[in-house]
Amino acid sequence: MPCERKPMRYGHSEGHTEICFDDSGKFFVTCGADGDVRIWDGLDDDDPKFITVGEKVYSLALKKDKLVTASSNNTVQIHTFPDGDPDGILTRFTTNATHVTFNHSGSRVAAGSSDFMVKVVEVSDSSQQKTLRGHEAPVLSVAFDPKDDLLASASCDGSVVVWNIEEQTQVISWPLLQKTNDVSNAKSLCRLAWQPGAGKFLAVPVESKVHLYERGSWNHVSTLSDDLLTQLINVVSWSPCGQFLAAGSVGGSLNVWDVNSKLCVERQKHEKGFTVCGLAWHPSGSQIAYTDTEGRLGLLDGLGTSTSTTTTEPAKDYDDLFDDDDDDRKAVTGNDDDDDDDFLMPATGRVRNRGAILDDENSLDTGSLRLGQDKFGDDDDTGSAVIPAAAPLVPLRPVYEGPMPTPPQKAFQPGSTPAHLTHRFMMWNSVGIVRGYNDEQDNAIDVEFHDSAVHHAMHLTNSLGHTMADLSQEAVLLACPSTDELASKLQCLHFSSWDTNKEWMVDLPNDEDVKALCLGQGWAAVATDALMLRLFSIGGVQREIISLPGPVVCLAGHGEQLLIIYHRGTGFDGEQALGVQLLQFGRRKRQLINCEPLPLSRKSHLSWLGFTAEGTPCFVDSEGVVRMLNRSLGNTWTPVCNTRETCKSKSDHYWVVGVHENPQQLRCIPCKGSRYPPTLPRPAVAILPFKLPLCQTTTEKGQMEEQFLRSSLFHNHYSFLSTSGYEIDEDGLSRSQKEQQELLMKMFALSCKLEREFRCVELAQLMTQSVVTLAIRYASRSRRMALAERLSEIALEKANQIQEEGPEEEEAEYGQSEVTGGCYSNRRRQEEEEEREGEEEEVREEEDGQEMETEESTEIRKLHERLTRFVDNVWMGNVQVLGSGKLSSSSSSGQPRVTNILDNMTSSKKLSPLSVSAGKGSKGPVLKPLAPRPKSKTQSTLLQMTGSKAANKKTQNIQPAADQQKQPDVPPPASPLDNTENKRPKTGFQLWLEENRKSITADQPDLEETDIIKEAMGRFRALTAEERLSWTERAKGQTGDAADLKKRKRAEGGGGGAENENGQAEADENSAKKKKSLDPSSKLAAFAFNKN
Repeated sequence: MPCERKPMRYGHSEGHTEICFDDSGKFFVTCGADGDVRIWDGLDDDDPKFITVGEKVYSLALKKDKLVTASSNNTVQIHTFPDGDPDGILTRFTTNATHVTFNHSGSRVAAGSSDFMVKVVEVSDSSQQKTLRGHEAPVLSVAFDPKDDLLASASCDGSVVVWNIEEQTQVISWPLLQKTNDVSNAKSLCRLAWQPGAGKFLAVPVESKVHLYERGSWNHVSTLSDDLLTQLINVVSWSPCGQFLAAGSVGGSLNVWDVNSKLCVERQKHEKGFTVCGLAWHPSGSQIAYTDTEGRLGLLDGLGTSTSTTTTEPAKDYDDLFDDDDDDRKAVTGNDDDDDDDFLMPATGRVRNRGAILDDENSLDTGSLRLGQDKFGDDDDTGSAVIPAAAPLVPLRPVYEGPMPTPPQKAFQPGSTPAHLTHRFMMWNSVGIVRGYNDEQDNAIDVEFHDSAVHHAMHLTNSLGHTMADLSQEAVLLACPSTDELASKLQCLHFSSWDTNKEWMVDLPNDEDVKALCLGQGWAAVATDALMLRLFSIGGVQREIISLPGPVVCLAGHGEQLLIIYHRGTGFDGEQALGVQLLQFGRRKRQLINCEPLPLSRKSHLSWLGFTAEGTPCFVDSEGVVRMLNRSLGNTWTPVCNTRETCKSKSDHYWVVGVHENPQQLRCIPCKGSRYPPTLPRPAVAILPFKLPLCQTTTEKGQMEEQFLRSSLFHNHYSFLSTSGYEIDEDGLSRSQKEQQELLMKMFALSCKLEREFRCVELAQLMTQSVVTLAIRYASRSRRMALAERLSEIALEKANQIQEEGPEEEEAEYGQSEVTGGCYSNRRRQEEEEEREGEEEEVREEEDGQEMETEESTEIRKLHERLTRFVDNVWMGNVQVLGSGKLSSSSSSGQPRVTNILDNMTSSKKLSPLSVSAGKGSKGPVLKPLAPRPKSKTQSTLLQMTGSKAANKKTQNIQPAADQQKQPDVPPPASPLDNTENKRPKTGFQLWLEENRKSITADQPDLEETDIIKEAMGRFRALTAEERLSWTERAKGQTGDAADLKKRKRAEGGGGGAENENGQAEADENSAKKKKSLDPSSKLAAFAFNKN
């Protein structure tokens, strides 16, 4: 393609200059830094017509007698052409527009601005505007799709974005460019261009090459390059026919490629090597006009003659060049290994059916075998035309087009905004905010603390050019990259130090640059590009040096824990292959997580890393998914929130600044149309709730399952803190366990209603022993006897587990059961204390050495008996909850049974009794684990007297139940059966008959005594062998129980009698339905007994 380069001439004053042709090609129009728009008849026109638009003109566009300009007064103006009369202002920005362009029909104008926004305006009615938000830095260029559906834009944030104009949404975004903070600092203007006609390809200048992206699939289908072109490409422009693409570079090179063959068919050089910043094809395709940054303009002429051989080919061949459904495609993309036979070179050295080869190559898909025709050896040293039809073919070779490697994510500092911004957040965490300023007036760092009691705000001069920072309760850590003269430095301001020297600085080795840093409790960590992790004490002592498995991405510290994220390999198809290490320092150093993969969402990257306030590692990816470490399941990661679900627009994001487990809060800053917030005005922090992505969370079952799983996950930190030697909040732990057991009971009740008995048993396996007892009662009252029988087996298993664990673990389990169970815990605790005290005195008299073991086994046996007796009473219908809160025998009078509060726990909107007991009873002793057993008889007596008083007060509400379970407390009126109780031993059947006679007579009041005994024997035989054995053991142990009673009465010295009288008086008052007292310890009974 031989052409003539005309001598350049002066056009405007020094600065950015642009050029374009009018529709007819008669004029070309330029604009420049002098604020003028000039209309030229030709390159030799010495008196062009000019229009003064403003102080500076940054861009212009011309279509259908309308001239649009972007000037320094932050407006986009329109003038008539060629008269140059002002025709109004199309739109305004908050800062100057950087690029304007017309659509193919001239009905719309698109403009990009330094305020990160792109606007699309109707020329006929400027009030009809669409604003495209999403770029995070000034916009470099904009380009309309020929079909007027899409708009492409490039930005200083490094991205090239394709927008859907009508929906104002992003279709695709590619991170292709180098980031910068302003258009004036950008190394390339990155002028984009769509192929004329169908707009099949979008040309994007990326460094010294031009990438072609296919419309629709948005695949990177081709790259145009030249071995002699090494500088960055600034602008690109398509020929009117769409076959050729011209590019101007920063170094003054002008190249023209044939897109079909990907050959560079023309090379020219700027006569002085200045940057080419404007490029335009003549409508005929025979000329290219260009401008430079010195205000000069030039012309390449004679391009049309070289294209005659190719443009006069049949139209069918030209159309087929870009036809996806080409019939000859199979010749290239066949599956056989002998495809190369189709391209054997004839003896003449020419290619058979060259048109078909070029035709097929442009229609290949990703993953197919493409011919390597990018470079031809005979066209590098000459500027003569290379006619594709006659070009010799080099030996063919396969080119890999499988999964493409993903560019590795660059290292970043969590809680910071990009470093190319002049005003940015260097760190925002739970301690405070570090801001960096780097403009013409100031280069400084401001440190602000959320709690001014930690330290007052600081203003630091940033003379070293620090770009990274971290902040803790003890210090501020800063780091700067190395320069040609200075090494990378680490600076620490230890403001909590008690001495006068509160600052220290370290120079890193010459070949190392700081890539990430963080602070912990008493230490500072720095990761470098030499794959090193350097650990310092907070005072500046070098403590450790560790080799990292890969390039670091970021660090996070909390207390004694250090979290490291690094590249463990190369990702493919947009995936990042990141690894994680978790180290713990302190007295016993250890590695908690060893080089395991970090799970990210598909085609996402890491955007935030840190710890919760309680010390659990968590991270956020670019898709907005928050994941937290699940220590209870082998250090796996669980998704706990998706911030994208609460975003109103696709371009909106949440910038995370902190995570709390108790209360469950995600602290973040909403960013509209951006991924990070500006420094001014000060952004407001929002709080998002957590929600695990379980299935069917709209149903009642799914909601309770999500709450239970989330509660379990968010309270794992208690066990980690306790094993690490930290003090934990016992009340908080008790509340969490109580909450989990309450949710289990709700799910159990819901499963019962849905007749899912197997699911009920699964839930019971997760319950504590006391809550299993509640589940047994609920099942029996729901007339589900098979379920109740299976639950009783689970209760016995849990009792055996308690017995097998040590005495200390048993005490802790009892404490948890009483806290979480919430049913008659005060009453049972008082009974157990009294029994333990009596047994302790008895065992001391017999054998001191076996005190603990004997006492525990006896206690467990008593517990089994009480559980079995209570469950059996429920099975026989002998226990029923009445509105007065008392236990009563069931009757056959047809009186409706009062529903247990657990029956409607899942559907009631009122505060559940568990919550009531948790809130009101939290100050009582029930919410704390059981204290160690008393060591002396004096203490035993005091505790026993206190427990007896509490028990007698509680008999206001549950006196009959106490009679059934612990008869010696308050002797009932004498009866013939009671008088003979201690005279001779009774059998288990006799004891069972005494307690169940009322139930039998109530069910069948007409039976004679012999019939009652027969009915009772039938019912007794229906019991399981274990239950009958327990009744027999109780019958044998009654003599021992009587002896225990006498000893306790002697120890109380008659005080118990007075208390019994008081208890009887209180019971009389209650039976008379007088006002009854409610001490806090009785509130927990609300879980099991419904009070009207």
